[in-house]
Amino acid sequence: MPFPDTYPALSSALAAKGYEEPTPVQDAVLQPETRGRDLLVSARTGSGKTVAFGLAMAPELLGEDGKLPLASTPLALVIAPTRELALQVKSELSWLYAGTGAKIVSCVGGMEPRREARALEMGCHIVVGTPGRLCDHLSRKTLKLSDLKVAVLDEADEMLDLGFREELETLLDATPETRRSFLFSATIAREIARLAKRYQKDALRIDTAGDNAPHADIEYRGIVADQSDTIGAVINTLRLIESQSAIVFCHTREAVRQLQSALMNHGFSSVAISGDLGQNERSRAIESLRSGQARVCVATDVAARGIDIPALGLVIHASLPGNPATLLHRSGRTGRAGRKGVCVILTTPSRRRQAVRLIEAAGVTAEWSSAPTPEAIRVADIERLMADPVLETPVSGDRTAIVERLLGAHSAEQVAAALIGLWENRLPEPVRVRAIAPGAVRERSPRERDREREPRRPREEDDHGPRQPRTAGAWFRLSVGRNDKADPKWLLPLLCRVGGVTKKDIGSIRIAPTHTMVEISADKAASFESCASATDADEVRIERAEGPGSAEAHSPRGRSPGTGRRREMRGGPPARKGGSSRRRQD
Repeated sequence: MPFPDTYPALSSALAAKGYEEPTPVQDAVLQPETRGRDLLVSARTGSGKTVAFGLAMAPELLGEDGKLPLASTPLALVIAPTRELALQVKSELSWLYAGTGAKIVSCVGGMEPRREARALEMGCHIVVGTPGRLCDHLSRKTLKLSDLKVAVLDEADEMLDLGFREELETLLDATPETRRSFLFSATIAREIARLAKRYQKDALRIDTAGDNAPHADIEYRGIVADQSDTIGAVINTLRLIESQSAIVFCHTREAVRQLQSALMNHGFSSVAISGDLGQNERSRAIESLRSGQARVCVATDVAARGIDIPALGLVIHASLPGNPATLLHRSGRTGRAGRKGVCVILTTPSRRRQAVRLIEAAGVTAEWSSAPTPEAIRVADIERLMADPVLETPVSGDRTAIVERLLGAHSAEQVAAALIGLWENRLPEPVRVRAIAPGAVRERSPRERDREREPRRPREEDDHGPRQPRTAGAWFRLSVGRNDKADPKWLLPLLCRVGGVTKKDIGSIRIAPTHTMVEISADKAASFESCASATDADEVRIERAEGPGSAEAHSPRGRSPGTGRRREMRGGPPARKGGSSRRRQD
């Protein structure tokens, strides 16, 4: 069924982008029974959600002529969990509403807030932003929501996981009761249902995710390789599975730097995305991948959401995701909008069982093999050469003389051999790696087996809520405390951002006058420490500690200059006169 032709400007924009038929979620939100109602939608990543809520909000925004009125206070607000996703949403809505005269403003962390404030004051129709930055503008009265007609929460589950409940409630409380609200989430968990019950009226439930079913357009493969052969296995996988663009996920920023450097040295045009890059650097990296200047992007989970590259046909998990949801979100960068894609999970023999459990929990199946060999890659190269459309191109008049001269001076075999040589010279050389059978699993030591039999520590209620990990975690010391107005409400998102974890990985938070002790789940401690060590000098300093009762925990290290003096720091609360308002960068 084609898109309805209710608004010619939107129809023209869809046709220009090659949209012929709506995806399931787009079709669902365009049904007659959705008109004027709040929507609670579960839809998987890559299903066309942005276009879906862009079309669904049109009746509230556009006049009878299909145009928007003169820009004033915002008519629509879209809230997204990350900068990348917010900017991606803005880009999508910009082309969709290009013919309507829409002015769209983004408000995200990492950008100049004064420039955003000026754009808001000049008037706009749609605001897209992250929770923390939007709350900043709301508190400074540069964002006015009194005339809002539509509020959209995109990836609501991710925002709650990152600890943004308070910000979401603040923003929604500032909107008129008459506005429509669209809540999009991969799954409708209990917290999502509570949020919907409080802020939506008679919401229509739409489920196009199939209980968070994985993409049918993604083929999953598992590869077993030695830890020392990880980079070689990534190189050979990129060579065997040819894709116009690909993304490789790593746990830590340091792993991203090492792998991206190795790929560059090996002849791959590549870019990197991680938490230590500024927003402009991330945007340039994504644009390089989108334009074809770079073929491979090496990234941390900061790129697991919000990146939509149409030609991205391959995702490689160079390190195992922490949970099934992350696996699906990472993998969802490919196989989007009906396109086919391949997802490769790379693991070592000792962690293959963990990888299998992760894949099963995600509801997908993978075909296992050893790392691609140079011989298999060369066979695939020849098949690609034989299928290259250039061999079917008719010889044009200006090349006829050159062809005749080549065939007159050399045999057909020599010309063909030269062609093969030129073809191979433009390709990165495969790497010789040790072949490991997929069933090879390292035998666990008696100590490891005993550890598995140990009873798990009961879940405890900590100082600030039941977030304690189920097993004893590792403790870290933060250089801010009660004297710096430390509060779990802004510490949680900060820890998630700089440490690459979710709030489920964070246990007890114990705030002292000059420092804070935080417990991180044992399985995430190493990656958390690596990510946190790469923070800039003006951020909160995070160091591993023995525990809240140790002498180290009570040492004066990391205290801000001046007893009780409050520091201005990125990610923490700014010093303001006459109150305890805070700022948090998304």
